[in-house]
Amino acid sequence: MKLRVAGCRCGKLLVKCGEEPQKVSVCHCLECQRRTGSAFAVQARYAKTDVTIEGRSRLYERTGDSGMWARYHFCPNCGSTVFYENEDTPGVYAIPVGAFADPTFPAPQRSTYEVRKHPWTGVAGEAVDHEK
Repeated sequence: MKLRVAGCRCGKLLVKCGEEPQKVSVCHCLECQRRTGSAFAVQARYAKTDVTIEGRSRLYERTGDSGMWARYHFCPNCGSTVFYENEDTPGVYAIPVGAFADPTFPAPQRSTYEVRKHPWTGVAGEAVDHEK
């Protein structure tokens, strides 16, 4: 199994994943757009037991449209979000795929909140489940 390492821009907060992700997804919701500064977010989900965190993080918590919390862990030095957790998926960390800086990372299997998708974007692939 390939060890995958995600990190912030300054390298002071790292997440090491010893397994392949449970799922890789794209989200087009407005909160993910704001968090990433992009038109969508791509994240990989890992069991917390398969993840080792090295370094300090700060926490930002918000309540989503569902009424459940999301907790974002970011580097206190450079501000990069390196992992987060959602109330509706206990025992799982979501890690932004860009934090791995690995062009060979597995492709997404799901695209969500497509009702908020920018019309000039698309998520391709035969294995992608599209959800409005």
